[in-house]
Amino acid sequence: MLKGTRLAILRRVQPISIHGQVSCDVSFCDSDDPDGQVHTARVGPEAMTPGLEPGDSILLEYLLGVVTSITRGPSEKA
Repeated sequence: MLKGTRLAILRRVQPISIHGQVSCDVSFCDSDDPDGQVHTARVGPEAMTPGLEPGDSILLEYLLGVVTSITRGPSEKA
């Protein structure tokens, strides 16, 4: 995907520190296949909406096949 968005379900957020730089490994699965393959993206904390919890619907923004932003997805209680 060159540029676009994808809905997913958050599975886990693991903060990591590499040489003092904090990042987050975010595990997620496709919203159409919640029991399917789990994918992981590494983003900085500034690229994530605070307060996301496992099981939340998330919206992933991609650029050149790389996740650049993770925000809260649409609520199922519409």
